[in-house]
Amino acid sequence: MERMAQKMKKYKLTNNLGLKIIAFIFAAFLWLIVVNLDNPVDSKLFTDIPVTIVNDDIIKSAGEVYQVEGEGTVNVVVYATREVRQKLQKEDIVATADIKQIDSTGKLVPIEISIPDYSGQYESAEAVPRNLTIQREKSGKKSLALTVETVGKQADGYELGDITVSPENVTLTGAESLLEQVDRAAAQVNIDGISEDSALDGTLVLYDVYGNELNQTQLGNNLGDEGISVSVDVLKVKSVPIAFEVSGSPAEGYKYTGYTSMPESIQVCGASDALDELSQIAVPASVIDITGASESIEMTVDITEYLPEGIRLADENAGNVTVTVKIEREGTRTIEFLVSSIKINNLAEDLQVSYDADAEITLHFSGDESLLSTLDISNAVSVDMSGHTQPGTYDIPVKVNLPAGITLDEQVTVRLTIEEKAAEDNPNSPAGENG
Repeated sequence: MERMAQKMKKYKLTNNLGLKIIAFIFAAFLWLIVVNLDNPVDSKLFTDIPVTIVNDDIIKSAGEVYQVEGEGTVNVVVYATREVRQKLQKEDIVATADIKQIDSTGKLVPIEISIPDYSGQYESAEAVPRNLTIQREKSGKKSLALTVETVGKQADGYELGDITVSPENVTLTGAESLLEQVDRAAAQVNIDGISEDSALDGTLVLYDVYGNELNQTQLGNNLGDEGISVSVDVLKVKSVPIAFEVSGSPAEGYKYTGYTSMPESIQVCGASDALDELSQIAVPASVIDITGASESIEMTVDITEYLPEGIRLADENAGNVTVTVKIEREGTRTIEFLVSSIKINNLAEDLQVSYDADAEITLHFSGDESLLSTLDISNAVSVDMSGHTQPGTYDIPVKVNLPAGITLDEQVTVRLTIEEKAAEDNPNSPAGENG
């Protein structure tokens, strides 16, 4: 019975074998159709894929360099199933140009595309365009001194001192046509907010003859891993008065009554310990000789040569100071008086006066020499506003209360502008009293 069952089973498997094979082939074909309908093969474009150049030492060993025309990127078309296309990323694609494959013109290098992480999972991938175009030319060198360019602003109250750069020179290598464009090399350094001596990293910047910054991607240099180091000395700033002395004696019957200078003080900078010891800039008496003078002397003095060692001007162009040496006849005295110190009397309550903030009047006095030398008019100068009740600009006579033995040589007026008082008191109105 068992042999009969086996015989019947064998008979059934081989029965209509041709039809069964045809059915199997049809089923497989149908499966392929279904798979392609559900996961079809199609193309996908990837743009701006960077091209890696290999074996370029072949060109360099010949004493040449090359430049890539365009951006050095390529578009890539990949043919793959929808499943693979959906997974594939731009970063998965590798584009390579092998200099060994360069054509007979020496310009076209074939671009090969590979997708390592999807090997065997895509049908094809090709570059558009298929070749990388390069230009070859003779290689050269160029050495330039490094200057320093600062970016930003140091902290308030400080100035930059000596700045040194290391190395002092840079050697560039590359195509001669590119090297010819380079006119200047600079070490750019950011000093924003700096308030102490510092060693900073610099960035190499190249310029052409017109001051335009140049692209360095196809130029080499000898800076190596250490790069550029910039040492910056930072100096503290201080405002100090300028003191003058005079030599000699004025003409008979005249006297020296002091000096004024413009400016009266000046900003200097230096190390903190040196500035702490500096209280003034002293100009020696030998600079100003008043021998035989019968009138005031005005002169310009360059004070840079009188700065102590280690101290310099914060503004190197501010060294010239105008000094006026006052020479007056004995028995006379001239006083420059600030308008803001004049007392305003009898001004109507609904009015106020205004004037230039730094305005002065000049008062000439005569009298006993001993009285003149001690004359103090700080609280003795006033104007009477009772006769001026309407807004406008007026020249008002000045009154000076003087001790016996001293007289005002000539009547002096002060120009004041009268305005209606605002809702709030004008902060520029002179401090005074209304009688």
